[in-house]
Amino acid sequence: MILRRSNVIAFYLGLMLALCAFLSVAAHPQATVEDPPRLIAEAYDSGFKFAHDTYNGMGTGSDGKIYYVLCTAPHDVAGQMYRFDPATKQIKHLGDLTEACGEKGMKAVAQGKIHCNFVERAGKLYFATHTGFYAIIDDMEKMGPPPPGWKPYQGGHFLSYDMATGKFEDIALAPGGEGIITMSMDTQRGRLYGLTWPTSRFLRYDLARKEMKDLGPMALDGENGKGARYRTICRAFAIDPRDGAVYFSNGDGAILRYDYVRDAIETVNGENLRKDYFGLYDPTSPGHMGYNWRQVVWRSAENAIYGVHGNSGYLFRFDPRVPRVEVLERLTSLPSKRCGMYDQFSYGYLGFALGPDGRTIYYLTGGPIYEDGKRLTGKDVTGKGEAKGLENLHLVTYDIPTSRYIDQGAIFMRDGQRPLYVNSIALGHDGSVYTLCRINRGGHTVTDLICVPAKSITLKQ
Repeated sequence: MILRRSNVIAFYLGLMLALCAFLSVAAHPQATVEDPPRLIAEAYDSGFKFAHDTYNGMGTGSDGKIYYVLCTAPHDVAGQMYRFDPATKQIKHLGDLTEACGEKGMKAVAQGKIHCNFVERAGKLYFATHTGFYAIIDDMEKMGPPPPGWKPYQGGHFLSYDMATGKFEDIALAPGGEGIITMSMDTQRGRLYGLTWPTSRFLRYDLARKEMKDLGPMALDGENGKGARYRTICRAFAIDPRDGAVYFSNGDGAILRYDYVRDAIETVNGENLRKDYFGLYDPTSPGHMGYNWRQVVWRSAENAIYGVHGNSGYLFRFDPRVPRVEVLERLTSLPSKRCGMYDQFSYGYLGFALGPDGRTIYYLTGGPIYEDGKRLTGKDVTGKGEAKGLENLHLVTYDIPTSRYIDQGAIFMRDGQRPLYVNSIALGHDGSVYTLCRINRGGHTVTDLICVPAKSITLKQ
């Protein structure tokens, strides 16, 4: 009798597994066919030999042009801003970040980066600057000490760029000599928001009043902390246009809310990001984003936030009025799904955006690489945000109304190179996908602009 019962249990377990496999195939028919075809990206030469890894740092203007910053690592070379015209394929150099901040000739550590995307308001692009000059201490990035004869980094600036006149405006300076690693803007109310690095201070700047306010640290001691005081800083804001609330996260999984009326920060009660699907993390340990979300967008059609959790690559939807987080789909590439790996980039990927149609999510994500049937492996553990090995970059799209996931394919450049260190995205008005990546050019590695043309991308709705 016991044997028969075991056989019955085994039969039903097998039936359940078969049913699960069938449902998985039905939900993702591509998972049972050959890998999607390669996508061939066009690479462009901005002519900047010092260009280094860039995180976010892009935007599509209302004029249809692609704006981007190429970041730098040396203490004495600033990041440079450019504009690409899709109609003519021409690149124009727009300015030097250190000069735009009014620090030319100061011999202060350069404004090497922007770590945010551009936000447009009334013909101007708004953004913020960050340091690119680091010192690696205990396998962690720290603020680089100035060389002899140089002043320390002066702090990140809120800036604007007028697309019509080509003029920069230096709006405000972050306190304490810290960079601004996270930034967005409430375009209706004229408010700029930022998180500083390395101590995670929340800043808000009112354009009409020309008033800066520092609301203090949001993640204990941030990435300057040690032991129990260490927390990775959130890299993305979502702003509710209805009431001006600003949402962000921390490494413990809390969702935080800036209340526009109260001019204060509060924790969202009743919901958080500590989801089993996202994995288990020690928030005091560097090298990952913990339970932070990695990138988010606001979808006005639903008055909801869509985001991706770094490392696990899970797509989620957050309704702030309920509040409720709904895990929707693992948005990683098909090769990543099949082998069950986490993201190849230790923090997860920032190249996540809502398309011009308001319904399609575009995501640039890595995957495994195989040689002779064996997966190439790299670092299992790293104390800083970096790729753990060679990246097999894929473009994934997700249609929100139909929940349709499509792996559009692996991206290669015409000469066979793989785009590496991709953590940015901008979408052309025609549906083309732009990003910034490492390119081997003449034996030297630089970061520059590439484009996946819209004709290569299939959106099935």
